[in-house]
Amino acid sequence: MKNMNEIKYSIIIPIYNEAKAVKKVIFDLTNYLKANSAGFSYEILAINDGSDDNTYDILKSIKLDELKIFSNPYNKGYGASLKLGANQATGKYLIFYDGDGQHNPEDVIKLMAKSDEYDMVIGKRQGYQGPWVRQPGKKILKLIASYLVDFKIPDLNSGLRIVNKEKFYKYAHLYPNGFSLSTTITMAFLKAGHNVKYIPIKVNKRVGKSMVSPRDALKTFVLITRIITLFAPMRFFLPISVLFSLITVASIVNDIMLSNISDTSVILFIATIFIFSFGVILDQIAAIRRELSDRYYGDDKKQ
Repeated sequence: MKNMNEIKYSIIIPIYNEAKAVKKVIFDLTNYLKANSAGFSYEILAINDGSDDNTYDILKSIKLDELKIFSNPYNKGYGASLKLGANQATGKYLIFYDGDGQHNPEDVIKLMAKSDEYDMVIGKRQGYQGPWVRQPGKKILKLIASYLVDFKIPDLNSGLRIVNKEKFYKYAHLYPNGFSLSTTITMAFLKAGHNVKYIPIKVNKRVGKSMVSPRDALKTFVLITRIITLFAPMRFFLPISVLFSLITVASIVNDIMLSNISDTSVILFIATIFIFSFGVILDQIAAIRRELSDRYYGDDKKQ
């Protein structure tokens, strides 16, 4: 193991009640990296998210120089675990790797090969992707997100990715504690214009029960709306103002036929102007925020 200051990759594994899978996941990953890392220096940060089974005891029984174990005092969520891991990481790049057996170690090497070229490299999942009942909702969310960021997103919330740690912290104030951190960082990076690369990966059926609940879909939609109003408000407000303008025109045409301009038409007209103007103002504010952020993080000097 190389000196801590020379570590390039910090592999963060969020873990909650994964007693059946976590030991195999960690040993499979470390054995593969030792044989195939080609000189890449790395550390593994196992984040126990307040597990109430014997996950923590299993983690403590694993004796590996590369492994560091951290715990939340109670179950805070997937995003909170990743943020804790990022705060403890010493590497230049953060690798998110699920602890439920879904990912394959060989895919980590694929992503590593592109990490110096891109700000974030994401595994585009192929194969099993969860229960079929969730797929329609996931596709709808992906379509909405793709429209809002003006980029066809192959995989909105893949759990396997490599991200430049400096760029990760740039949007730390936006990250939720729940499962939507993956969605949030994907949209934030794409809309901010960072270089993002998708690489196909194979995923396995997870070991144990998924912790994602139906209400997480609603939370994800709210977060998508929040992110887009922060980065590009007109992508959100322009369609709404167009819809209101069409309704207004229809109402006015109806009023003309009745030879009477109604209060409804007036209200609709005012609402259309208000929504459009509000979107323009927010868009200008977002542009100023991006400029200030780029100056603070030095992005303007790097370009």
